[in-house]
Amino acid sequence: MPEMHLHNSLTRRKERFTPLDPRHVRMYVCGPTVYDLAHLGNARPIVVFDVLSRLLRTLYPRVTYARNITDVDDKINARSKESGEPIATITQRTTADFHTDIAALNALPPDVEPRATGHIPEMIAIIERLIANGHAYAAEGHVLFAVSTDPHYGHLSGHSHDELLAGARVDVAPYKRDPGDFVLWKPSTPDLPGWDSPWGRGRPGWHIECSAMSWRYLGESFDIHGGGSDLIFPHHENEMAQSTCAFPGSHFAQYWMHNGMLLVNGEKMSKSLGNFFTIRQVLAKAPGEAVRLLLLRAHYRAVLDFSDAALAEAKKELDRFYRALERFPDLGPGDLPTSVHDALCDDLNTPMALSAMHALADAALAGDLEAARGLRAAGDILGVLQQTPESWFRGGADDGAAIEAAIAERLAARKSRDFARADAIRAELTAKGIVLEDGAGTTTWRRAG
Repeated sequence: MPEMHLHNSLTRRKERFTPLDPRHVRMYVCGPTVYDLAHLGNARPIVVFDVLSRLLRTLYPRVTYARNITDVDDKINARSKESGEPIATITQRTTADFHTDIAALNALPPDVEPRATGHIPEMIAIIERLIANGHAYAAEGHVLFAVSTDPHYGHLSGHSHDELLAGARVDVAPYKRDPGDFVLWKPSTPDLPGWDSPWGRGRPGWHIECSAMSWRYLGESFDIHGGGSDLIFPHHENEMAQSTCAFPGSHFAQYWMHNGMLLVNGEKMSKSLGNFFTIRQVLAKAPGEAVRLLLLRAHYRAVLDFSDAALAEAKKELDRFYRALERFPDLGPGDLPTSVHDALCDDLNTPMALSAMHALADAALAGDLEAARGLRAAGDILGVLQQTPESWFRGGADDGAAIEAAIAERLAARKSRDFARADAIRAELTAKGIVLEDGAGTTTWRRAG
């Protein structure tokens, strides 16, 4: 069997990955809450776990990758109230925006993308099991999980009960038996989304949503649960508690994987600091592949510092790779090089994989066809180098027709020996970042690297 090692957040060590069923690997990753445009921090887990899913598909015959959409949440309700826009309109629009933005980052669609609102019956079923098992209780229209009934609570985050309370924004309410008990179900007023339940009309808490959707599509126990490190507590801690208590004997997720925080210019991204960027804003600065590569240049568990300079470096790195591919117009398929494969199988070490890709680019630039094929195959698994070199260097320009017209005018000027006009056109295009390359009777163009 293929060998891969992953760092397990639950055990705090790197372990050999042994799937529950080698014929079918199952992975769940927390997706977006759809009330606004996704920000750059949201993009990192999307890209990281997209690479992991691509890698898993090279190793195992079947992979089911589930990533949810949270479309019932108090943030969505608040946005609807302040804007006057219906909730359904907000969630439909922002889900479509999310799909557009991550497609620009070359993220492949997951196998399953469940929406929370489509799985209320499963949520109610789990809550009923928790009440029956003595792990949850109803109080004043709410249902709460009793953390004291789970001896393993806190193992994922590595904190004691008191430490968890000190580090969390705990809603102290008179109907709670313990301040740390968390909501599984809460009542809805007539102006809020709600569903009929044994405890009255209400809506689910956030944590129960992911437990229900992973159970529905991946079963009581599955292989990998992923997300950002900011979700370890309370979200993932609570998910694990309610799922293992609802299904005694299950393990829920065998391996927990968490990507590190994203900083902007060395500081935590914040609207108050003026360094908050949506994915769409960053895509206006650089091609999607450059943004994606920047997100992969640091190891997924490390802190990643985004800056315009780092984005420019990622763009230059891709320029070099595309230059190497440009030497071979009829490249054809190639196998994933062992150096890249081994790096990714070592806890998804993308910096090491990129280093191996630079060695392949060196060889390809020296004329090695197989190295160029290997570079392209490495790009496929990392989700980059998905364009032709010509398309990349032209930048997918919307102004291509105007550029071609200017080049035609320049060629006409040269034929009529109006060299001053020809030089002026070249200068105008150069000022716009367009590089002209004259050949035998023709002129090609590309964006400046």
